[in-house]
Amino acid sequence: MVGSANLNIMIKAARRAGRALVKDFREVENLQVSMKGAGDFVSRADTNAEQIIKEELRTARPTYGWLAEEGGAEEGDDPTRRWLVDPLDGTTNFLHGLPHWAVSIALEHKGQVVAGVVFDAAKDEMFFAEKGTGAWMNDMRLRVSGRSKMIESIYATGIPFGGRPDLPDTLKEVARIAPVCAGVRRWGSAALDLAYVAAGRYDGYWERRLNAWDLAAGVILVREAGGLVEPLRRNGNILEDGEIICANEPLFSGFAKVIRG
Repeated sequence: MVGSANLNIMIKAARRAGRALVKDFREVENLQVSMKGAGDFVSRADTNAEQIIKEELRTARPTYGWLAEEGGAEEGDDPTRRWLVDPLDGTTNFLHGLPHWAVSIALEHKGQVVAGVVFDAAKDEMFFAEKGTGAWMNDMRLRVSGRSKMIESIYATGIPFGGRPDLPDTLKEVARIAPVCAGVRRWGSAALDLAYVAAGRYDGYWERRLNAWDLAAGVILVREAGGLVEPLRRNGNILEDGEIICANEPLFSGFAKVIRG
């Protein structure tokens, strides 16, 4: 697929950052894992990847705004356009030598996400989408799964850690969905969870307490692949509240009813 100039810029930035992260990942696999040593190393890898992305995007589009995990928010001369960047989604996986993490870049125009890239550099899978042109993985068109029975479907979520207050609610939701589906997965990268829904690998996904940069690229991937995406709370806002539920159309209503309770 030949994308717009903006999409090609995003893909180039994601690839360059991904190459740097793969090199760092080989090193972190060899580290003696400690919270200080390995954690500091990963933090440097994360920051370096963000700088690479920022350099690529700012060089090509110097007037656009910026919102990223490490660098925070910056206003651009063009108030209608903003990059949303997570240079390393799945940091804990990266820290533990698990090859399931991604670079996530989205472009927002007048409050709407119009393009997104999620690059799984460890597996060389580039997921990308642009409004109105479909979702893709490398050179393959993506569609959400065609399953219509919940008992045959696999769902993904994030299990809160570190004593977060939303753990009880999530465990209750898992307890409701697990008996009526084929499995629940927790793989530690919201961007890849959404990309996998777009690719039909997962049938649905829900999570809360996320950031806009975790979600933005994945949201357009799912929508352009034919999936339904809503705030977890019906009157909420996905990027502002950091809460999301999505699935293919046949499953969405039943899935959402179970999760929302």
